[in-house]
Amino acid sequence: MKKPLFIYAAVLNVLVMITSCEGMFETDSDRQIFSPALTQKTDSMFYTLGILKGLQQVADQYVMTGEMRGDLVETNAYTETDLRRLADFSANTTNKYDSAYLYYRIINNCNYYIAHRDTTLRTGSRMVAIPEYAEALAVRAWTYMQLAKTYGDVPFYTDPLVSISDANRPMETKNLQGICDALSPELIRFSGTAVPVYGEISAGVLNSSSSDSPEEKKIQSAKAMIPVDLVLGDLFLETHQYDKAAKYYFNYINQNRLMVRQAYILPTSANLRAILQDKLPSAFTFSTNANSFSWDNIFSISNPSDIVTYIPMAANRLRGVTTELPRYFGYDFYSTTGGSSSSSARYLLERQIDASASYIGLSDAQDYYYTPYTGTGGVVEVRIAAMGDLRRLVAMRQVSRDNSVFSVMIKFTSANIPLYRTAGVYLRLAEAINRMGYPDAAFAILKDGIHTSLIGNNDYLRPETVAFLQTTIPFLSEENREKFNWNWGIHSRGTYYTRGIFSPYRMDTIVGRKIDELERLHGIQPTGTLSDTINAVEDLICDEMALELAFEGNRFGDLTRIARHKNQAALYRQNYGSEWLARKLAYKNPVVSLLDEKNWYLPFK
Repeated sequence: MKKPLFIYAAVLNVLVMITSCEGMFETDSDRQIFSPALTQKTDSMFYTLGILKGLQQVADQYVMTGEMRGDLVETNAYTETDLRRLADFSANTTNKYDSAYLYYRIINNCNYYIAHRDTTLRTGSRMVAIPEYAEALAVRAWTYMQLAKTYGDVPFYTDPLVSISDANRPMETKNLQGICDALSPELIRFSGTAVPVYGEISAGVLNSSSSDSPEEKKIQSAKAMIPVDLVLGDLFLETHQYDKAAKYYFNYINQNRLMVRQAYILPTSANLRAILQDKLPSAFTFSTNANSFSWDNIFSISNPSDIVTYIPMAANRLRGVTTELPRYFGYDFYSTTGGSSSSSARYLLERQIDASASYIGLSDAQDYYYTPYTGTGGVVEVRIAAMGDLRRLVAMRQVSRDNSVFSVMIKFTSANIPLYRTAGVYLRLAEAINRMGYPDAAFAILKDGIHTSLIGNNDYLRPETVAFLQTTIPFLSEENREKFNWNWGIHSRGTYYTRGIFSPYRMDTIVGRKIDELERLHGIQPTGTLSDTINAVEDLICDEMALELAFEGNRFGDLTRIARHKNQAALYRQNYGSEWLARKLAYKNPVVSLLDEKNWYLPFK
């Protein structure tokens, strides 16, 4: 094949990781980082941080190609042409978000490190190079996966390109399956390897939330790393190897005691009460729960409670790579005027991306479950209020300015870009175990959270599913059951009281409602088998991904992956998944037919 220009550019960029460690990649670690040789025992933090700088440079493209082509956003009068063309599938190779080069720059740097790092070096019994080596493998595999999801078949190489003659050699291409087959065996060797930890990394100077005086902010270096087991889970999920995907997601969850923390949103703030005033039941009161935390704190810079991995962007242009994402969604993160970082003056009428009617409709269609309390504090019953899912009202802040009322998305007000969140990991696990034939276990992740008290205290888990959760994916084994006692259902984050047998959020009700919806909107003919439930629960998981993870860069990849699952299953029609995807995105008036999978990809340059 003719070599595209990015291949030659990658040659010129090899070793960009070792040119500098300045700016926000300064750490509080006392480990030696001064230009260590890859054959010396000195650890290689310097090189790892250089590789991570490549992730910063691809962050905006990753989010924009993932969200603008999905069903959760709409363009508006302020939207720039490149974003508009992503949204209607007319983007060509001149689009600034169509840059394979940014991904291959990361890959070539990883290849160089992997090829030259001596992994046998020890300090006592500690293998000093393994955490960084495993991280390079994980970043490379994650990057190749993004390329294949964006472009389909892509040039594939694992030796570093360090000369023009290297770039001119014959180069094979691989799709997702080929990438999984090529990279997963070595990744599996490092399953369970903890990510490198370097203490805190400087994020530069931010305005204080309480005044205009500057203060230094730090991010946790471990949260900038991509875990091996999560990449393995993704590779196997993308290629329909559901048992392997579930295994590696659980491995990570178990090893790191990852739990979906209780994060209810209660309509107690003045802002939410003002928005919901016509929907609030009379005498609407709540008791507080000490185990809950504020859902919007997930996106804070100081304590991002739900974050597993994010791309930390510099707080100003003098400190390193910055991001346009806050501005696109309506927040001026880099303003030097307008007061504190929480000031409403930072919200921009000229935002370029709005929430779609589809996303708003999905949120509004959710029931909110609450428990009114008697004067003595006893629970009367769980009731339903037509308030919708409150995560939308927290993520989309309503602003009044210049005689206009508009909404801005506030997930990126810290300028950190989430790649993996706890809720997202559990939702992908649910996707895998649902396709393994355990839709009731998948529904438990939405409703209750998988925890010990589910045994004998639910009305929907089949005996074979309980056995599955005690052995194959052993949340409930004797060894693990106490570990996950504080797991909570993800759907409760926006709709409150879904947990327990008294909640109206019941599997038979919710799944039956979804099957009716799919019959009405997508023309399915139910088969009366477990396969109908699996398909419906998959759509419920897809909805939950929208409600929980909206605007974070995942959406188009989630839709196309699930569409491929449905095509492979061929339950209702041979091309049902493609039809399902095309109907979800019909409101965008795409210029190409999304019934043809080749049109799901951007043109490669």
